[in-house]
Amino acid sequence: MSTIGLLGLLVAFAGCVISVLCLGVAHVLYKKRSFERSDTFAWGGRVAAVLTAAALTVCCAVLVWCFFSGDNSIQYVLDNRSTSTSPEAWLYKLAGLWAGRQGSLLFWAWLIAVFNAVLVFATRKDTRPLDNGALAISSIVLTAFVSVLLFSEGNMPFIVTDSRYFGEDGTLSVMASARSMNALLEHWAMAIHPPTLFVGYAGLTIPFAYAISALIVNDDSTAWVNRSTPYLMFSWLLLGIGIGLGAVWAYVVLGWGGYWGWDPVENASLLPWLVGVALIHSFTVYRQRGAFKRWSVFCACLTFCFVVLGTFITRSGLVQSVHAFEGDPVSLVLFGALIVLSILAGIVGLLVRRKSFGATDAADDDIESMASKEAAYYVNNLIMIVFAVLLAYMTVSSALPSWLPFGGQSLSAGTYNAIARPLGIAYLAVLAICPLLGWRRTDKAAFWRTARVPAICALALFIVLMIYFVTYLLPSYQAMIDMGGTQASGLLEQGNPIYYNGLAVVGFLVASLLFFNALFMAVRSLKNLKRTGRFRRRLALFGGSVSHAAMGIILVGLIGSSMYVTEITGYLPYDEESDSVSETFDIQDFQLTYTSNSIDELGNGNVRYALTFDVTRDGQFVGSVNPAVQVVAATQQQKLEASVIGFPLEDLFVVYRGVNDEGAFSMDVRVNPLISFVWLGFALLMVGALLALFAKRAERRQGAAPDDEPLRQLIGEEKHAVEKEPQGLIEEAVAEEVAVVEDAEGDAAADADAAADAAGE
Repeated sequence: MSTIGLLGLLVAFAGCVISVLCLGVAHVLYKKRSFERSDTFAWGGRVAAVLTAAALTVCCAVLVWCFFSGDNSIQYVLDNRSTSTSPEAWLYKLAGLWAGRQGSLLFWAWLIAVFNAVLVFATRKDTRPLDNGALAISSIVLTAFVSVLLFSEGNMPFIVTDSRYFGEDGTLSVMASARSMNALLEHWAMAIHPPTLFVGYAGLTIPFAYAISALIVNDDSTAWVNRSTPYLMFSWLLLGIGIGLGAVWAYVVLGWGGYWGWDPVENASLLPWLVGVALIHSFTVYRQRGAFKRWSVFCACLTFCFVVLGTFITRSGLVQSVHAFEGDPVSLVLFGALIVLSILAGIVGLLVRRKSFGATDAADDDIESMASKEAAYYVNNLIMIVFAVLLAYMTVSSALPSWLPFGGQSLSAGTYNAIARPLGIAYLAVLAICPLLGWRRTDKAAFWRTARVPAICALALFIVLMIYFVTYLLPSYQAMIDMGGTQASGLLEQGNPIYYNGLAVVGFLVASLLFFNALFMAVRSLKNLKRTGRFRRRLALFGGSVSHAAMGIILVGLIGSSMYVTEITGYLPYDEESDSVSETFDIQDFQLTYTSNSIDELGNGNVRYALTFDVTRDGQFVGSVNPAVQVVAATQQQKLEASVIGFPLEDLFVVYRGVNDEGAFSMDVRVNPLISFVWLGFALLMVGALLALFAKRAERRQGAAPDDEPLRQLIGEEKHAVEKEPQGLIEEAVAEEVAVVEDAEGDAAADADAAADAAGE
C-alpha cells in the first residue's frame, strides 16, 4: 500500500509540473496569435490538472483503506489510528486521514487538486486565457504542496512502519499500542472541523489565482470576479463552519468553559475569514460600480497569504500551540516563500497594471461624502485588514526579535480582547449603517425615512438589553470582582470597570441597530421576489441581510459569554465509606448536590470516572449533570467531559477535574450568559451565506448578464495592445462573439435594471 501511495504522489507531482508548463506555453503562443497551438497546449495542461486530482485521490484512498481495514503497514496509519469503540468509531477512522501533519497536508493538496478539476469542468465550454491563467497559478500552488509531501521526510505520509512495532506473528507489539490518535480528537465536532477548514483554505486559492491571472492578461472587467465569486462564497462558508465547529469542540471537550482562546492556530483560521469578508464586499462594489478593483485584487492576494500563513504557523515550529505540529525546515522555507511571493505578485502586478486596474470612471474610486456606501465599504475593508494584520503580527510575535513591539512574547487572551472588542464593535457599527446609505452621497430625508422604523425598534431592543445588563450582567461582574482571586485580576486587567462595562453597553446598542436594520432590509428584499429578473438579486440581498442580522445576534452572545462569565473553582470533600459529600456546590442561584459516582472501563481499555449531581435553581429541580474524566489506557492522558445544562439565557457548565491528595473532588463550574446567542447567530450566519451562494449559482445557471466585453475577453490581451491590432482581426473577433452577445442582451438589460434597484436599496 505504501508503494501505491508513493506512486500516486509521483504521478501527481508530474501532473502538476506538466500542467504548469503546458499552460505557460499556451499563454505565450496565445500572445503570438498562434491560437490553434495555444489551444492544444492548454488542453494538455487541463488534462494534466485532472490527472493530478485523480492521482491524489488514489493517495487519500490508500490511507482511508488502511484505517478502515486495520492495515498498520504505513507509519502514519499506526500513529493516527483510532481505538474508539463508540458508535462514531467509523468517523474517527475516517478522520485519521487529516488527524496528523502528513495526512492533513495530503488532504489539503487533494482538495486544491479537486478545485482545479472543478475549474476545468466548469469552464470547459467557455475556456478563456483568464481561466487557463487561473488554473496555471493554482497548479503552481499545488506543486508547492506536493513538493513538501514528496521531498520532505517529515511530511511523507507513506513511510513504511518499522518492524519493531510488530511481533513475530505480525500483530502489533506493546510498543505500538501506545501510538494512536489523540483522544481529544475523538469527538464528532473535531472530526468534521478540520476538513471544513481545509475545504475553505483550498477554495480560497481560486480567487487568488483568478486575481493574478487577471493581472497577467490585463483584464480589468468583472469576468474574473464573476468567475471566482462562487468559489469565494463556498470557501468562506465552509471556513466559517469549520471555525464554528472548532468552537463547539473547544467548549465541550477541552473543559475550560470557553470556545475561543486566541490560540495561534485558532487565529490562523480566523485571518483568511476576516479578509474574506473584506473581499466579498469589495467584489460587490467591483460588480456594481466598477470601483475597488485594486482593493479586490489586493484582498484576494492577502486572503491567500493568510491561508498559507496558517499552514506556516501550524507546521514551521516557530510558534508554540497546543494544535501545532512538530516543526519542519522544508515547510518553513517553502511556505514562507509562498507567503512572500503571493503578496509580491499582487503588489508588483498592481504596479504594472496601475492604469488598467483603476475605476471604470475615475470618479468611482473617489469618496465624495463620508455618508455614502463607498465610504462605508472603504472603512469596513480598512478595519478588517488592519485587524487581520494586527492579529497576524501578534500571533507570530513570540518568534520575532525582542526589539520589536511584543517581540519574543506570548500574548495573553486579554491582550487580544483589548484590541478585538473595540475594533469589532466599530466594524459592526459601520455594517449597521451601510445598507441605509446611498451611492456617492446620502440624501438626509431618504435616509431618515428608511432608518426611523428600524431605529425605533432597535431602541426598544436596546432598552430590554439594558434591563438585563443592569439586573444580571453588571451584578455578576461585580460579584466576580468582589470575590477576588485570579478571575477578578483577569477582569481588571482587561480595562477599567467604567470602560469595560461602557464598551458592553455600546456593543449592545450596535447589536440592536445592526439586527433591526438588517431585518428590515431582509423584509424589503423579499418584496416582489418572484418578479422576472429580480429573483436572484433579491435572494442574494436577503441572504446578505440575514448574515448581517446574525452578526448582531452573535455580538450580543459574545458580550455576555466572554465578558460576564461567573466562575467558581473548588473542592468537595468526599467520604468514600458513606459515598457522600457533606456540602453542596453553589454558584449564583444554582445549587449542585452530589448523588453518586461511577467508574466504567470502556471497550478500548480506557477508564471513565464520572460524578452525578442534581441541580436546583431557587429551590426548583432543573436537571442533573454528569461530568467525567476519561483516562486513556495507552498514554494515561486525561480527557475531560464537561456536562452542560442549557437555558435560554445562560449555560450551567460543570467540569470534574479528578481528586486531590485528600480525595476531594476538584470542581470547576461556570455560568455562561447569552452563549446560546453565539450558536444561534452562527447558524443564521451560515444560512445567510448559503442563500447568497445559492443565488449566485442560480444566476450562473440561468445565464445572467455577460461577464465581460466580448472583444477584450476573446483576445485576452492588454487593452492598448488590442487597439493596435489590424482592423481585420478586430472585425473577425467581433464577428465570432456577436451571436453570444445578442443572445445575452435581453437578460443583460433585465439584470442591469435589477442591479440598479438593488444598489439603490
